[in-house]
Amino acid sequence: MTRRPSPVLVTGAAGSIGRTVVAGLLELGHEVVALDLVEAPAGSSIPWRIADCADPQAVEQVIAETRPGAVVHLASIPREADLPTILDSHVRTTAALLDAMVAHGVGRIVLASSNHAVGRTPRSEILTTVVRPRPDTFYGVGKVAAEALLSLYADRHGIDAVACRIGSFLEEPTSVRALSTWLSPDDAVRMVHAALTTPSPGYAVLYGISANTRAWWDLEPGRALGYHPEDDAEVYADRIGARAQDDAEGRWVGGPFALPEQVRPAFDR
Repeated sequence: MTRRPSPVLVTGAAGSIGRTVVAGLLELGHEVVALDLVEAPAGSSIPWRIADCADPQAVEQVIAETRPGAVVHLASIPREADLPTILDSHVRTTAALLDAMVAHGVGRIVLASSNHAVGRTPRSEILTTVVRPRPDTFYGVGKVAAEALLSLYADRHGIDAVACRIGSFLEEPTSVRALSTWLSPDDAVRMVHAALTTPSPGYAVLYGISANTRAWWDLEPGRALGYHPEDDAEVYADRIGARAQDDAEGRWVGGPFALPEQVRPAFDR
């Protein structure tokens, strides 16, 4: 009797990157189980679970019932917020998944981290993954903490964990900064597929951008894991007009997230 491969559980499957990744993984032959807070989109035919990833009991039940071989964690709010909201969205959800993975023998997780984990780094040379965390916002803090959880569980439990510091996930770049930070939909699928299939990565970090001529971040850590991006934002360069904020957005790795407009207190009063 042939044993069916274990599915990949994709959290945040209804989001913009989630929909892209789910479709791409299916096309590449992966079995997928989707998890989100909302109902499946019309026409979806894959197994779909509705649960809050910040609820450890709900997450444990989903993992127990679906028995995935790996988790792709894309569920989180994609914007700045107060610190408690950020910790719930990015850190609590990651911890709930990791605990359930340990309990049920799931050995790999791919995390949608962000360039904002190092977003306060001044823009100069090509940025490697061997730099200290320099979050530009509480959103960035949440990504740093989620990466730290992956590192902890990799060391404690032997889980393979890949943190993908995503740049600007867009159909096409829409600003001068995005000509350097763009991640195309097709390359997003290539990135996640590589992170799922690379042999024994342990704990690893890569920059989730396409093969952009103007890239700010080092692609070699991703290539070492089998991520070979093919798209280049430069083909859109003649469509991108100059804006007054371009210089300011180019001073820091995190672009607009590192600007004064994002400064806020940790707690809402």
